[in-house]
Amino acid sequence: MGRVIKEHVFKCTGIPVGVGIATTKTLAKLANHAAKRWYKSTGGVLDLRDPDRRNRALQHIDVGDVWGVGRRLEEKLKLLGIEKAWDLAQYNAWSIRKMFNVTLEKTVRELRGISCIDLEEVAPPKQMICTSRMFGQRQYLFSAVAESVASYTARAAEKLRAQQSLCQVMRVGIQTGMHGPPEERYSNGAILNLPYPTDDTRVLVQYALHGLKHIYREGYGYAKSEILLMDLKQRGEYSMDLFQPEQSAGADRLMSTMDSINRKFGKGMLRPARITDEPGWAMRRELMSQSYTTRLDQLWTVRS
Repeated sequence: MGRVIKEHVFKCTGIPVGVGIATTKTLAKLANHAAKRWYKSTGGVLDLRDPDRRNRALQHIDVGDVWGVGRRLEEKLKLLGIEKAWDLAQYNAWSIRKMFNVTLEKTVRELRGISCIDLEEVAPPKQMICTSRMFGQRQYLFSAVAESVASYTARAAEKLRAQQSLCQVMRVGIQTGMHGPPEERYSNGAILNLPYPTDDTRVLVQYALHGLKHIYREGYGYAKSEILLMDLKQRGEYSMDLFQPEQSAGADRLMSTMDSINRKFGKGMLRPARITDEPGWAMRRELMSQSYTTRLDQLWTVRS
C-alpha cells in the first residue's frame, strides 16, 4: 500500500515523496524521514510496525531527527547521554517529563509504540502572538483604550499558555484612523522587556498598561489597539540566568486554575478587573454572516 501511495502521488504531481508506516505519529514521521534518507535500501517506503525492525531503525537515527526535538533540546539530551532515538526511547519517561515537559514524555512513549499524540493535538508553537481589532467607534478616553489593551493582553496570554510558551518581550501599539486629515492621525508603539519569561496575565497586563501610558496622547480619536508577544520560549527549553528571577509556582497554579474555570464556564468568566462585561469600544458585529453550519436556529430554510 505504501508503494502504491508513493507511485500515485508521483504520477499525479510529479513530486517524489517518502512514505513512513508505523503505529504512532512520531514513529510514522521517523519512518518517513528514514525512508528518504536510506532511499537505496528502502525505495522510499519504510514500515516500522514490526518491533524488531523499529528498534534497529531507532538505533541508527540521531535523536535530533526525532519529530519535536529541536537543536536546542538535542544539545540538552546529549548531555544526558541520549545520542540516538533508541536512547530516548529507553529513558525513563517520568524523568523526561520532570526535566523537560509532558510533550517530550509523550514522544518517549510514542517511540516505544504507544500512541499518545492525535493528529490534531500538536501544532508548531507560534514565534509571535498578536491580538488586535478595530474599535466599534473612535475612542477619546484613556480608560476605554486601556480597557481594550488589557482585554487583548489577556487574550494573548491565553494563547501563550495554550501552546506552553513564555514571553520575554512584548509590544503595545495604538493608532487613530489613517484616512482623516494629517493633524488627526497618530500612531505609536512601545516595546517592553519583561523581568523574566512569563505567561502570567497579571504581569503582562501591568506592563502593557505601563507602555500605553507612555505612548497615549490626549485629543485623538483612537481606532485600534494591538498587543504583540515576542521572544517566546517553550517551557523547559530555555536556560535561566543564575541571577534572573523566574515565574513563581503559585502564578503557574493560578493561571492554570483561571484557564480551567474559563473553559468550563465560558470565556471571560475570570478576567482582569479592568475589563467590563460589555465594553463600549468593542468591534461592532451587526453585519456578521450567519452560522449556517454550526447553529440550528440559523440553518437555511428550503421551501418547495
